[in-house]
Amino acid sequence: MAGLYPEVTHHTARLNGLKQHYVTAGDGPPVYLLHGFPETWFGWRKQIPVLAQRYTVVAPDLRGYGLSDKPAVGYDKRTMANDVVALMDHLGHQTIALVGHDRGARVSTRFAKDHRGRVDRLVILDNVPTRVLSSTFDLDRARAGYWIFPFMGVPDLPEKLIGSGNEEAFLTHLFRTWSYNPQMLSADEVEVYVKNYQQPGTLRGSFADYRAMAEDTAQDIEDENVLIDCPVLTMWGAESDVVGRAYDVAEVWRGMAKNVTTIPIPECGHLCQEERPDFVNAELLKFLASWNGS
Repeated sequence: MAGLYPEVTHHTARLNGLKQHYVTAGDGPPVYLLHGFPETWFGWRKQIPVLAQRYTVVAPDLRGYGLSDKPAVGYDKRTMANDVVALMDHLGHQTIALVGHDRGARVSTRFAKDHRGRVDRLVILDNVPTRVLSSTFDLDRARAGYWIFPFMGVPDLPEKLIGSGNEEAFLTHLFRTWSYNPQMLSADEVEVYVKNYQQPGTLRGSFADYRAMAEDTAQDIEDENVLIDCPVLTMWGAESDVVGRAYDVAEVWRGMAKNVTTIPIPECGHLCQEERPDFVNAELLKFLASWNGS
């Protein structure tokens, strides 16, 4: 499976109270990529080589995921955004362009509100803010895919059910049902994620990310009337049951930021950057074109 991996350099550093694993590639203005669930930095493998031709790409494993530590606490998005700030300080990056998908998009949104002077532009992939999800959650949305929020919110039981040799079945179900093309990930690609979730603590860590929903919602409500200052690009899978088909995404994000570009991605589900990398990469390069690091 060596051919699946882009050319990157792996690093670890103890930052904000935990060991963070991250990969880097390229040279130029810094672009940070924050993955979603149930992914790791590997979810950006189709973007890293393209962006690294122009930018310094930094892709961490978020707290609770991949090779980063999985502490018992700290999964509210304010703390996770502070993990990114600590990584920036460690690498000497004062200001960045920030790209987030799914859970990483929630971290990125909180980052843009809490650390306004440290993000020059923001990209959100297939996501609506947590407070919007909380206020609209209903049975239809649960059936469409949001069942994982209450399921993972149950303490201990999901880990026991999935962590008994059922990791592959669980992840395969998510990848297939979240995709426009259910076969878009190869067996080898799925295996990369399965092996990650077979590591001790990964299920509990990533589920703790979801268990922070009440705290995340409270944080979002505190500053819901404060618009994000920097330019924002939001893209979503037009066939995504959990976002594109469930919300008027453009309208949601016009209420979040002062300067928003909204782009639906045709024939695409939730995992935009994996399913339609050519489309996503072209729009990223266009949006980042004037980013010079200052």
